[in-house]
Amino acid sequence: MDNHEDDYHNDEVDDVENGGDWDGMTGDGHSWSEVAEKSMSMRQPLLRRRTNMTSQIAVIGSNLCPIESLDYEIIENELFKQDWRSRKKAQIFQYVFLKWALVLLIGLSTGVVGFFNNIAVENIAGFKLLLTSDLMSDGKYFKAFMVYAGCNIVLAAIAGALCAFIAPAAAGSGIPEVKAYLNGVDAPSILAPSTLFVKIFGSVFGVSAGFVIGKEGPMVHTGACIANLLGQGGSRKYHLTWTWLRYFKNDRDRRDLITCGAAAGVAAAFRAPVGGVLFALEEAASWWRSALLWRAFFTTAIVAIILRGLIEFCSSEKCGLFGKGGLIMYDVSAAETSYGGADVLAVLLLGVLGGFLGSLYNFLIDKGLRVYNFINEKGPYIKILAVVFIAVLSTACSFGLPWLAKCTACPSSSTEECSTDSESGNYKSFQCGSGYYNDLASLFLNTNDDAIRNLFSTSTEREFRISSLFIFFFTIYFLGIITYGIAIPAGLFIPVILAGATYGRLVGRLFSAISTLDTGLYALLGAASMLGGTMRMTVSLCVIILELTNDLLLLPLVMLVLLISKTVADCFNKGVYEKIVRLKGLPFMEAHAEPYMRQLVAGDVVSGPLISFSGVEKVGNIVHALQSTGHNAFPVIDEPPFSEAPELFGLVLRYHLLVLLKAKYFSAERVHTGAEILKRFSPFDFAKPGSGKGLKLEDISFEPEDMEMYIDLHPITNASPYAVVETMSLAKAAILFRELGLRHMCVVPKSQGRPPIVGILTRHDFMPEHILGLYPDIKRHR
Repeated sequence: MDNHEDDYHNDEVDDVENGGDWDGMTGDGHSWSEVAEKSMSMRQPLLRRRTNMTSQIAVIGSNLCPIESLDYEIIENELFKQDWRSRKKAQIFQYVFLKWALVLLIGLSTGVVGFFNNIAVENIAGFKLLLTSDLMSDGKYFKAFMVYAGCNIVLAAIAGALCAFIAPAAAGSGIPEVKAYLNGVDAPSILAPSTLFVKIFGSVFGVSAGFVIGKEGPMVHTGACIANLLGQGGSRKYHLTWTWLRYFKNDRDRRDLITCGAAAGVAAAFRAPVGGVLFALEEAASWWRSALLWRAFFTTAIVAIILRGLIEFCSSEKCGLFGKGGLIMYDVSAAETSYGGADVLAVLLLGVLGGFLGSLYNFLIDKGLRVYNFINEKGPYIKILAVVFIAVLSTACSFGLPWLAKCTACPSSSTEECSTDSESGNYKSFQCGSGYYNDLASLFLNTNDDAIRNLFSTSTEREFRISSLFIFFFTIYFLGIITYGIAIPAGLFIPVILAGATYGRLVGRLFSAISTLDTGLYALLGAASMLGGTMRMTVSLCVIILELTNDLLLLPLVMLVLLISKTVADCFNKGVYEKIVRLKGLPFMEAHAEPYMRQLVAGDVVSGPLISFSGVEKVGNIVHALQSTGHNAFPVIDEPPFSEAPELFGLVLRYHLLVLLKAKYFSAERVHTGAEILKRFSPFDFAKPGSGKGLKLEDISFEPEDMEMYIDLHPITNASPYAVVETMSLAKAAILFRELGLRHMCVVPKSQGRPPIVGILTRHDFMPEHILGLYPDIKRHR
């Protein structure tokens, strides 16, 4: 089954992928031995006839889509074992070389895309702001507003149309979807080429339209999409395929490449290569190992080199309005970093504030997404209308609120140009005359990156009035909440940094009489506290902030404020990405087991029906099973005369069955034909397909006589599936399931004389909805 295709199999909404309980008796009272003697092997003797229908659909874009699990288990069947034994050193070297070549390409591609995003936003938004400022300086205020609003509405409509009509899955940050994918959850189109296209251009137009959003979150999703496109050998749907990438047609290698892509996305967005690796480790990936750490580090290093080279190229004004900056986005190293007891007290206050405001932000984001989900269900035109409405509201705030601010005289000690009409700068004149500036306009009528630079600016303690900072904080805080959820690619980092930097600067002004720390550094600490309160990350955020600002001396205070804000916020709710994952219905496996799982055993939650095959099975039985269920794996049970007693031989995957059926390598007798199958097929024939149309049962035609033929399943059956005894604690089974990255876990009986398998556990069986649905009276906390 093709987990990456855009035209997803809607008939697999009921894909339960698992089996049920065995009690040794069929529904009509026949014993196991009687059933074993029959050729019909579709058996459904259930202790409890229940079907797990929870957690099998999720909200992708605004549509309900079927969810499948990814399988990171190594398939050990005879076909693959034969391939491993026959591999030559040259083939092994080729595999290793291609893996490094791919991460190199991921780094190169993500770095170029990240730079393109920056240069496009700076030029589009810069041209818009420059045109508005020129009209304002000429006193044509209404015309300036119309031009500013018109540009914003057009850019917003383009971003909304791209998202609504081409790739609804590109809406939002994309980090929750990448996080879920790396946890083992696959959903339609989340990493498709169309999603990549809309993520890039939709983000550029959305950020340029003046929304309170960032391009950093979408860059993580972009990096993951690039890695997926390269790792699966291109896309059949768009006629982009590379057969030489056949080695990577499996979930394990794709997972590693997408992890590197996510790290590269952060590195490209924040110009923070080490922070990108730590972000992938702390927030994105569910599985990690030292080899992956090395490859992710290499990928982000390539991104840093590419960015450095392209930024140097643009330093001579060859890139339009793109600024001269270097790899450090918000350099505050010029400020003197000395602090005392009063500063530590202020940091404690910032940490507590960040925890409260961050948890409130997450709560309101959750409510806003529920409202937008209802709105976005109305169709693409309603989505675009919602985008335009928020664009008008944002435009009205950013152009209208600066009129509430008084004109301020330019400081005589300023080293920057004051009362400027350019597209950026600390001192925007707006409606003020020569020698005066409007502090609110300096924040609102700038790109989000320039607004952050202004808030982080050092040696400018009284650049912004306290009243202006309050107005800006409340506006940004709530605009950020109501903007996230509309149908455009939108990141959360920038709105959170803006809000945090604003109240950080306010706290700095409050403590200015007794503090020795610069107000700009308070803004930085405020941003860190807000990030900690919303994202709930510590190590990666700390390193990203240091790479962003180039101030290592501030490290102890950044660490302290992150720890406090995360601790306070954890008392109220979960991190924003965890909340979005749960809100979308993605069946995410947590790193820890819930307390109530210790009250249950594995056999308590397996669901049915369980359908199994004999080692040599009749074609008609296999076809019927594939037609009547959406199961991804089936137990293969050897029975006499192939074994002395019924025994579990292993698990056979649905796609492997389809490949074997399509080849029509059948036999008229119920005998072993495994040796011939091993000669006829190669492991690459059974490789998991990527984007595009995968093999489906409807693509295979059968003659009536085919249904009475037999097929030997032994060569393609995973003979060593992970299995647990039915009395194992459910909590222990859940930890094992997640740590090994499984899609199926066999549950076997504890006592002899029973059928060889009780059922199959999948990730859906570990979801709270399923467990608490079966046992509503169980104590959730202990």
